[in-house]
Amino acid sequence: MLAIENVTLAVQGRTLCREVSFNVSAGERWVIVGPNGVGKTTLLATLAGLRAPACGSIRVDGRPLREWTPRERAVRIGLVPQDTIDAFPDTALEIALAGRHPHVPRWRAESRDDVALAKAALDAVECASLAHRNVQTLSGGERRRVALAMLLAQDPAIMLLDEPTNHLDVAHEVRVLDLLAARVADGRRALVMSIHDLTLAARNATHALLFGFEGVSAGPATELLTARNLSALYGQALVAVQHTGGTAFLPA
Repeated sequence: MLAIENVTLAVQGRTLCREVSFNVSAGERWVIVGPNGVGKTTLLATLAGLRAPACGSIRVDGRPLREWTPRERAVRIGLVPQDTIDAFPDTALEIALAGRHPHVPRWRAESRDDVALAKAALDAVECASLAHRNVQTLSGGERRRVALAMLLAQDPAIMLLDEPTNHLDVAHEVRVLDLLAARVADGRRALVMSIHDLTLAARNATHALLFGFEGVSAGPATELLTARNLSALYGQALVAVQHTGGTAFLPA
């Protein structure tokens, strides 16, 4: 679904990574982990087509990403950024409904089906009761779930999320990540997300991208998400604690 070939990222003359290559297939859940400032957000924006790599190529379904029109990209790829800024007093339903815009023909309003999908997306993230609330009055966690509802209403095949658990309490962290995993389980979608909680990363990933100042490694999560690798990545000694639900990573 998504092929990254020898991609180099640079921002204002600073090279973030060089010649990164990995492939994302349907049914896979990728986590990007690494210290602050290494370029995780820049990578996600590049995969979404919002900025161009310094060199290398990105292909979606075998076609160069640069050849996709903005509407085509928005049907196929969805991005939830780290944070949202609400300049206008939209309702939660209006925000979720915005996810349907790539699917609505030009010069037409959203259909009843579009509204139903937006409402279903809000319900999926436990925000149905907030549908008519001004998003500027919501808590950080509520607003985060509304942003996720917009992605669910958009229903892209490739879901890109930058720290999706921002502002969420532990119960909603688990439920949101389980919801995203369920969306990918049908084998028609793929997930790529940056996340700082290493325990949640290990719990939810099939594959991992270790993004560090010294380089990038990509591969199966069980091989890369180890105490040894993560300790070296963050410059902080970590220990892995096995439990019935998987592996927890704690400071040594």
